[in-house]
Amino acid sequence: MANNSFSVDLAVIPEVKPFIDGASNTISYVVKDPGSQSCAIIDAVMDIDYSAGRLTYESADAMIEYVKANNLKLEWLIETHAHADHLSGAPYIQQKLGGKIGIGAGIIQIQEEFGKLFNEGTEFQRDGSQFDRLFEDGDTYSIGSMTVTTMHTPGHTPACMVHVIGNAAFVGDTLFMPDGGTARADFPGGDARQLFRSIKRVLELPPEMRLFMCHDYGPGGRDIEWETTVAEERTNNIHVKDGVTEDEFVELRETRDKKLSMPRLIIPSLQVNIRAGRLPEPDESGKRHFKVPINQL
Repeated sequence: MANNSFSVDLAVIPEVKPFIDGASNTISYVVKDPGSQSCAIIDAVMDIDYSAGRLTYESADAMIEYVKANNLKLEWLIETHAHADHLSGAPYIQQKLGGKIGIGAGIIQIQEEFGKLFNEGTEFQRDGSQFDRLFEDGDTYSIGSMTVTTMHTPGHTPACMVHVIGNAAFVGDTLFMPDGGTARADFPGGDARQLFRSIKRVLELPPEMRLFMCHDYGPGGRDIEWETTVAEERTNNIHVKDGVTEDEFVELRETRDKKLSMPRLIIPSLQVNIRAGRLPEPDESGKRHFKVPINQL
């Protein structure tokens, strides 16, 4: 099990405001520095009516309104990974409020993989240059007076990062609520064994560390939840609680993944999210289109 290479300051308590997108079961966050008006937005959503091919911005507008109403200064727009179940609202919010867009450096591997899948031309840059910052394991950045440390947690995707901010960690799809278990590991670049090791590293954080989920599906019909702790995950997570071995997890995860269908929005989501949330380039008539690869996912 890897050791965390950074210290944690539990005395720093960021203010966290969740925003729930019911269409994709995504929880986005505005994270505010308690000592200033600085904030970050994590995993913003852009709305899509896929059947109609129509994009709207209600989810992003709600976050923009909150930032403005509270006189906050947006410094960062963070993607915990390249999402396959929703389109990013980061560039839309950036146009309105500023801030830098950041993601894990593993996005380069994802751009290479899905650039081929969607038959992107040579004009599509596969170097992560669409983002303002690519994070490596152990990198730091600031939100006002708060220092954020990034933890590379591959397994669900190569670009997955956990962002640790004081006594709060934003885990993306690496973990779900204890009764939800863990995310799938069968996308290109995913690996169940790698995911287990990443999760165990997260669960080495202090027991009282608050963990904020990117998704929740309300197992058993319960209300949507988004916050738990390291201690609760280690005690109750149905896939990776203490005592579950790596081999047991890999068998469970791989067996489960074989039964899962592809996310409903994976095709438009990845074409947008490998571009830092920007749409594909228009054709010669000025129209934009999503490509649908046949029998390749």
